[in-house]
Amino acid sequence: MENQTVVIVGGASGLGLETARLMVKRGALKIGLIDRNEQLLVQAAEELRGLGAEVAVAVGDIARKDTAHGAFEEIVGALGRVHCLVNSAAIYPRKDIFEITDEEWDLENAVNIKGTYHMMVAAVRHMQQYVAAPAVTGRIVNVTSVDAFKAHPQNAHYAATKAAVVSLTKSFAQACAKDQILVNSVAPAGFATERARQLGFLGELAAANPLGRAAEPAEIAEWIVMMGSSRNSYATGENVIVSGGYIYA
Repeated sequence: MENQTVVIVGGASGLGLETARLMVKRGALKIGLIDRNEQLLVQAAEELRGLGAEVAVAVGDIARKDTAHGAFEEIVGALGRVHCLVNSAAIYPRKDIFEITDEEWDLENAVNIKGTYHMMVAAVRHMQQYVAAPAVTGRIVNVTSVDAFKAHPQNAHYAATKAAVVSLTKSFAQACAKDQILVNSVAPAGFATERARQLGFLGELAAANPLGRAAEPAEIAEWIVMMGSSRNSYATGENVIVSGGYIYA
C-alpha cells in the first residue's frame, strides 16, 4: 500500500475501519472514509491521523447516485487521485424468510447492491483519467459474504444482496479490464465484530465453523488489503472466500 490513497465506504467502524488501520500500517498515505455516521467518522479519522495518515471524511447516502458520487468527489477534492476503493458498507438484518417485508427488501437492495454499484461507478470514472497501460490503474475490493453461496433462511435477503455483489464484481471486472482497473471481492464468513459480540452471535459462529471460532476482523482485513494492494497485479473478477472452512461445512 506504499504511498497509496484509498477510499473506504463504511470505513467509520467495524471491518472498514480495521481495513483502514491495516492499510495505513502497510504504507497508505491518504485515507478517505465515507459513512452515514458522522460521529464515528470523526473518531475514526482522529485515530487514523494518529497513525500518520492524511484523512478526509464525507457523510453520504450511498443508496442514491447523486449523494454517493458527491461523497466520492468530496474525498477526491481533499486527497487527489484515488488508487483503491473498498466497499465495506452493508446492512445485516435477520428475518424469517417468509416474513421479509417490502421495506426490508428495499433497504437491503438500496444499500448493499445499489450503494456498492454507485460507489464503483464513481471510482471507475475517476480512475479512468489515469490509464497508462499496462500499469494497473486502480483497484476495487467489494466485501461480499460466504452467505452468498450457502442456504441462509434466517437472512435470505442479505444473502441475496451479497450474491448480487459477487455478480456485479465480475461484470465490472470485465468492463474495466481494458482500463487496467482490477475489481475483486472478498467473502468472509461471520466474524467477531463488536456488533456480533453485542448480539451474542460468537458462540453460534464458532459452533458452525470447522476451526471452532469466528475470525477476528484483522484476519479478514488482511485479504482485503492483499487484493487492494500492489501485490495484486493480475487478479480481477475473483471472489476470495475467507471462511475458516465454513463454506464446505
